[in-house]
Amino acid sequence: MDAVTPTKTLLEQCSCAADDLDRIEGRPSREQAMAAVRTLLAWAGDNPDREGLLDTPQRVVDAYGEWFAGYQGDPAKALSRTFEDVQGYDDMVMLRGIEVQSHCEHHMAPFLGKAWVAYMPTGKVVGLSKLARLVEIFAKRLQTQETMTMQITDAIEDHLSAAGVAVLIDAEHQCMSTRGVHHHDVSTITTQFRGVFKTDKVLQQRFMDLVTRK
Repeated sequence: MDAVTPTKTLLEQCSCAADDLDRIEGRPSREQAMAAVRTLLAWAGDNPDREGLLDTPQRVVDAYGEWFAGYQGDPAKALSRTFEDVQGYDDMVMLRGIEVQSHCEHHMAPFLGKAWVAYMPTGKVVGLSKLARLVEIFAKRLQTQETMTMQITDAIEDHLSAAGVAVLIDAEHQCMSTRGVHHHDVSTITTQFRGVFKTDKVLQQRFMDLVTRK
């Protein structure tokens, strides 16, 4: 299994180049997106032609390309390379504290947190960095935390034929902390258990103990 080491960003790994994305059917062009940002700047009450905002549309579009690069990611491809020479290993494989940076689909506000992902292999394992990449693919989309938790779980269960999968995400939603009710330091926890992690309560508790371990 490969270690989690710094790699290219998901946007750099995408099979579609930035110019190619503009040719996706029905997708607005980069120029149209920049014009939309100018409209929002004016709607907010500012002057998009003032010096400090002249390059803002370009910067915002570039940022969106990074924040939402997950739409060009392929979960099946991320999990496609597996290894069977594991010397009979048949216990839990777990990654703790994977960084989650996503945006809620209701307000397009960030939610930030951590993910804990585990699976019970059935004769083959996937490189550790690929599990982190899988989380990134789904996080870099407009999301709800509940949906993202399910998508990560489904992908591991489907593509690795795992005997069990456990996923926990703990995140703070800025749509709640910076607007609306303005409640700070409130985290949202979502979980999903499949296979042996659902039927074996001892195994499920082992997972939760590892989540909380310092």
